[in-house]
Amino acid sequence: MATATAPAPAKPRHAKPKVADQKMLINGKWVNSASGKTFPTTDPTNGETICNVAEGDKVDIDLAVKAAREAFERGPWSRMSAAERGVLLLKLADAVEKHKDELAALESLDNGKPINDSLLADLPMTSACYRYYAGWADKIMGQTIPIAGDYFCYTRHEPIGVVGQIIPWNFPLLMQAWKWAPALACGNTVVLKPAEQTPLTALRVAQLAQEVGFPDGVINVVPGYGPTAGAALSGHMDVDKIAFTGETTTGKIVMKAAADSNLKRVSLELGGKSPNIVFADADLDAAIEGAYFGLFFNQGQCCCAGSRLFVQESVYDAFVQKITDKAKGRKVGDPFSTETEQGPQVSQEQFDRVMGYIDAGQKDGAKMLVGGGRVGDRGYFIQPTVFCDVKDEMKIAKEEIFGPVMSILKFKDADEVIARGNRTMYGLAAAVWTKDVKKALRLANGLRAGTVWVNCFDVFDAAAPFGGFKMSGIGRELGQYALQLYTEVKTVTMAM
Repeated sequence: MATATAPAPAKPRHAKPKVADQKMLINGKWVNSASGKTFPTTDPTNGETICNVAEGDKVDIDLAVKAAREAFERGPWSRMSAAERGVLLLKLADAVEKHKDELAALESLDNGKPINDSLLADLPMTSACYRYYAGWADKIMGQTIPIAGDYFCYTRHEPIGVVGQIIPWNFPLLMQAWKWAPALACGNTVVLKPAEQTPLTALRVAQLAQEVGFPDGVINVVPGYGPTAGAALSGHMDVDKIAFTGETTTGKIVMKAAADSNLKRVSLELGGKSPNIVFADADLDAAIEGAYFGLFFNQGQCCCAGSRLFVQESVYDAFVQKITDKAKGRKVGDPFSTETEQGPQVSQEQFDRVMGYIDAGQKDGAKMLVGGGRVGDRGYFIQPTVFCDVKDEMKIAKEEIFGPVMSILKFKDADEVIARGNRTMYGLAAAVWTKDVKKALRLANGLRAGTVWVNCFDVFDAAAPFGGFKMSGIGRELGQYALQLYTEVKTVTMAM
């Protein structure tokens, strides 16, 4: 593979923060793991250790679940009104906003994403999520139901109880908010296992939650590895619900553990191989910008990335040329530089995985137009890579790459592209670019995906539900729909 020269970093907006070794939060106390073990979290720009983090396993999960159960059933949280819970979530949103520079720096340090993305995308969306669900806290209500006979019948939407939550490394702050905000608004208590690659912002936000007044035991954070801490949480007999975001293979393991233990409630937001479909009648300049952003944003580490880019044959050659030229100019380098568009992949493991897919694309006969190598000789930087002449059966067209690798496929008409777009085990997202409203609606209805964007890509809002069809998951996060993941419906019937 070719190796490019790393660009000279511009003057950074932020210096890299210095981070002390980290403990875990259980029952309001910052403690070492019961075993005394730690693990390193590394800087993806150079592979060096940022700090050591307490490594939780089954014993620590047991303690955290016990604390969460006590807080749910007998602590001040159980006596707090819904409005008071909403006030606490608003205070947490304010605290996140107040510390946005610090949190953005930690996110870019631990994850490798450009500081501009952390500041301008992740942080505003995180605080907005807490605010949105703060507004819902005192509006979660049941119904009165007219039934036959002399009875008074009504429903209650009650919190499920102790919720285990496992979040990924690609959007640590945002995924924490997507999990915490609805769960806490509904009155549950939580035990969070952050990704071992990126635990720092989860631990810092937990400190902020303490500072704004969340009672002890309501929020517990246990860093650790999936096969130990994650497995203990998924299979715990006293956890009432497990929420997981990550790749599909691990989602199956989580679901099996939930079934084999106490049949706990499960929600899963899993992988994707999203079709991004450009018709000849689209605004091609807008489609190029959308396709570029929809694949390369966050180093391509997005579950909903438009990683199968279908372009109608009459505009295919011109489109491919323009987007290739654009990819050639993408600035890869220091995440703390304000000029950087793309930082490193999150880890050596992810770097190797993406490079393996680039090799597979070449071996399968796709034409690599740009990229294909690493940037520099330190860290996990990969050149923006574009393949054309990609066929449906190629590995890069079928499997989730989770990296800056664009696959461009040619299609003839709407019938063909709907069928090919749906020819996948995934169904997380899709996009359509066309000026024809009827065609747009036909594609939006025909594509089997939880989200379909029309003439846009990656438009998210705390009010708009997100989740997948097929093997992209179970349930919906965000919006009013997420409240269904964290409540049980109870029917009460009283003789009059």
